[in-house]
Amino acid sequence: MNMKKKVALVFGTRPEAVKMAPIIKELQKHQDMDTKVIVTAQHREMLDQFLKLFDITPDNDLDIMEPNQTLTRITTKALEGLEKIFIEEKPDLVLTQGDTTTSFVAALAAFYQKIAVGHVEAGLRTDNKYDPYPEEMNRRLITTLGDLNFAPTPVSTGNLLKNGVVKDTIFLTGNTVIDALLYIAGREDIPIPEEVKNCLMPGKRILLAEAHRRENLGKPMENICQAMLDLVSDFPDTQLVFSVHKNPKVRETVFGMLQGKERITLLEPVDYQVLVWLMKHSYLILTDSGGIQEEGPSLAKPVLVMRKTTERPEGVDAGTAKLVGVESADIYREAAELLNDREAYEKMAKAANPYGDGQAARRTVEAVRYWLGLQNERPDEFIWNK
Repeated sequence: MNMKKKVALVFGTRPEAVKMAPIIKELQKHQDMDTKVIVTAQHREMLDQFLKLFDITPDNDLDIMEPNQTLTRITTKALEGLEKIFIEEKPDLVLTQGDTTTSFVAALAAFYQKIAVGHVEAGLRTDNKYDPYPEEMNRRLITTLGDLNFAPTPVSTGNLLKNGVVKDTIFLTGNTVIDALLYIAGREDIPIPEEVKNCLMPGKRILLAEAHRRENLGKPMENICQAMLDLVSDFPDTQLVFSVHKNPKVRETVFGMLQGKERITLLEPVDYQVLVWLMKHSYLILTDSGGIQEEGPSLAKPVLVMRKTTERPEGVDAGTAKLVGVESADIYREAAELLNDREAYEKMAKAANPYGDGQAARRTVEAVRYWLGLQNERPDEFIWNK
């Protein structure tokens, strides 16, 4: 008689895959567990690239992506597809990650079948249901539907407790994005395109930039580009490498202001492993991305966050990241300080990463095994040593 416990992991976008991959690999080490990987392919191409990178083959692929897809269409197609799979597979636990529409729908579909839900990266909050949209409501709803909560940081744990979540259902694991990052950063066999390798100028300090958020479109993006122009102009030993998002409004501003300028290289959006390689070879990272705020510190790279607010305050509190806003003068001033002042730079570069230590997947799987009755002790908690 097969007494294995079945765990289904559901995701649909590359960011989810990045944070689920280490958990999948950890689950597959245990012979008394049956791991099922289910993808909705809410985003297709970038998801497939990452699955190949981690050598993960989904057991089920709903392939729901379509042109100009709406939130309603994503929700209904994923819900119907997951219902059939859950009825057939009857998992003991469904794991969902983060705050995408796929994540929320996976939790809802599991609830409809009375299957327990575990939420990876639980407890992030801005407390504004329309910012970010729809992510803030997705993660709140998953918390309401969930049975197990894997919090990446003590701040996330506190948010869950404030929301009335039972303490015993919360496991402080660290963020699995750090596990994935360290795995990729440590591999020497991943090919990096020659055009990317060759774009880096010998002897220059690389300023790696990325900006794409909706709230930064228009004037803020112009401000960001102006700050980049001024920095490269005033610091001849620097080179700007800007990964340009596919959003036409981003491209119009960035290419319009930065294309063809001396020591400025504009790249098309890069694969995850290429991004990690660029971060490793950079001196300073300027971004409005959420994930890079978590990843940069693991590679000892100071991160300047070009946003007015962040749902990841831990990095700012730890000193690994600095919230610099979207005014040209502010971005320039903070970057210039790090370029001029080695002591200030080292203080940020050597600050302890508050997001994880590379053991989050192990803790998550041990928590799952504890909850399923496959081990007797709760896992250790992630401890951030300031």
